[in-house]
Amino acid sequence: MRIPGPDHPITITRNPKRIRITVDGQVIAETDQALTLKEASYPPVHYIPRADTNMALLAKTERTTHCPYKGDASYFSIAAGGATLANAIWSYEEPFPAMTEIAGFLAFYPDKVKIEELPA
Repeated sequence: MRIPGPDHPITITRNPKRIRITVDGQVIAETDQALTLKEASYPPVHYIPRADTNMALLAKTERTTHCPYKGDASYFSIAAGGATLANAIWSYEEPFPAMTEIAGFLAFYPDKVKIEELPA
């Protein structure tokens, strides 16, 4: 486990905008409770509460990955728009202590879904 610091900063803030996630026009998630994680030089990632996600469209997969700063990630596929988008979502179910704010939230790959920031 590594702790974020000056050499690898990670910040988590509440996003003041409404975030909508769609696949072929079908809303998968929409929330005004998103968290935005900024990590080092990577693009910002929106983490969405499960309560604001249509979980009926998701299926947990066997895929897992490990981040030395956040912990072990689980993955979900999305069944929408007549297709299945494999491993389109990741989630840290039990992240390391420094990242507890994102526990159980969902993050979506922007190359697999449309992510929109809307006025609050």
